[in-house]
Amino acid sequence: MVGSISRRSFGFTFGATAVAAGSVLAQGDDKAAVPSGPVEAPFERDYDAPSFKPSWKKQQINRALAQDFVIYAHSDLDMVRKLLDREAGLLNAAIDWGGGDWETALGGASHMGRADIVELLLSRGARIDLFCATMLGQLDAVKAFLTLQPTLIDAKGPHGFSLHFHAQVGGEASKATLAYLQSVKPIELKPVPFFKK
Repeated sequence: MVGSISRRSFGFTFGATAVAAGSVLAQGDDKAAVPSGPVEAPFERDYDAPSFKPSWKKQQINRALAQDFVIYAHSDLDMVRKLLDREAGLLNAAIDWGGGDWETALGGASHMGRADIVELLLSRGARIDLFCATMLGQLDAVKAFLTLQPTLIDAKGPHGFSLHFHAQVGGEASKATLAYLQSVKPIELKPVPFFKK
C-alpha cells in the first residue's frame, strides 16, 4: 500500500507534532499572559507578621470603580457626584498608579485646579491635605504645616507634583500662597501644561 505508515512512524510523527504544537501554544500563552492592568509587586515577609489580624467583615470596594472615580475626579464633577452617590465609600479611595504613586480623588482634583470638585469632596468628608489646602489658597494652613515641618516645602503629591505646582493651578485663589512658597523656597515656575493661555 503506497503511503502506508507504520505504527512506530505514526507515533513518532504524532508525538513530535504534539510537542511542537504545545511549544507554539505555550509561546502564545506567554504573550496572552502579559497583564493588561495593574500587577501587584511580589512580596514575601522577612519579618514577623503583625499580631493583629483584620476581620474583613465587609467586601472591599471594586478596584475598577475606585480607579474610575479617581480618574473622573480630575475633570468631571457630574460623574464624581454620580459615583459618590452610588458608593459613598469611594470618598477616600486611593489608587497606586505604580511604584507607590498613590492618588485619591481629592488629590486628582487638587492638582488639576478643580476647586468645584474639591469643594464637593470636602463637603462629603474627604480628608483635606497640604496639597489641597495649597491649591485652595489656604495660606494660614500652609504656613502652619511648614512651620510644624519645614521640609514639607519639598513634599511631592500624586505624580510628583510639588506644592508650588498646586499653588499655580489654584490660580487667583492661591496667588498669595504661591508668593509665600516662593519666599520659603524660590523655584523656576514652569507653565502648567493643561492650562490654556
